[in-house]
Amino acid sequence: MAFSSDPLAVLSIPDGTVVEEHDLVTDGDVLVGAQSTVEFGIRGRNVVAGERVRFGGHIEAEGDCRLDTWCSIADNVLVGGDAYLGERIEIDGKLVVGGDLDIGDDVQIAEGFEASGWIVIRNPMPTVVFLFMYLTHLLRMGEDDAAEELVDELFDEDEEREPLTIPKGATVSDDAWRVSTPARIGRDCRLHGNVRAESITVGEDTEIFGSLRARGDIGIAAGTIVHGDVTTRNGTVTVAEDARVWGDISCEHLDLARDGVVDGTIRARGEVNTGLSTEPDGSPQ
Repeated sequence: MAFSSDPLAVLSIPDGTVVEEHDLVTDGDVLVGAQSTVEFGIRGRNVVAGERVRFGGHIEAEGDCRLDTWCSIADNVLVGGDAYLGERIEIDGKLVVGGDLDIGDDVQIAEGFEASGWIVIRNPMPTVVFLFMYLTHLLRMGEDDAAEELVDELFDEDEEREPLTIPKGATVSDDAWRVSTPARIGRDCRLHGNVRAESITVGEDTEIFGSLRARGDIGIAAGTIVHGDVTTRNGTVTVAEDARVWGDISCEHLDLARDGVVDGTIRARGEVNTGLSTEPDGSPQ
């Protein structure tokens, strides 16, 4: 796993992620930065959220679930492993935990809770605050091996799967995915909503039911379909072979592959290169 000084410095959607009936579904872990709003339900392996995250649906974690203080969940929280809940969390449904439950003060659960293991009610240091403070400290000290060891212990690394990460202060919904960071969307994904980010890359054979808008570059890989406009203020838009944009493109420069298709109007202030051969990530050779 590659580390940076900020573990949540990018919106990262791993391969195979889909939106199913208002649920955001991934086979890997889900990491949500503080003060974000996620209108989808979440279904993943381990789910970790920072303070004051608002979930508009339920949470289903196959493994563990760690929620920091002041989080709110509009539906049930179902956890196959252990659950760690900080202070003043509000759950509008029920809480069901297959393992141990560690719960802070003044947690409100509308429909009650049950846990198969130990139940500890106390006022611990917020789990996510401790996790990211310690991880950031290790990275700043140059202890990359120790940081990787910590993540391996916290998350099941038997499968080499990248976690789904949502940066601090993001808004994720059927209407829009809004972040102030770069966005990286994997291959074979199926997403609903307009993506707004600093820059955007989309992997192969992904389908996005919405538009793409960024300040920087936008890369659309082979076989991907975008049901909306693609707009960048200062960057280059790259459309790979067999990719299709069902809308307009507005950009500084455009690199359009031989079999790339744009069904709308193209507006480019600079160069328009067509007939290029591209790499699978959408970048020109």
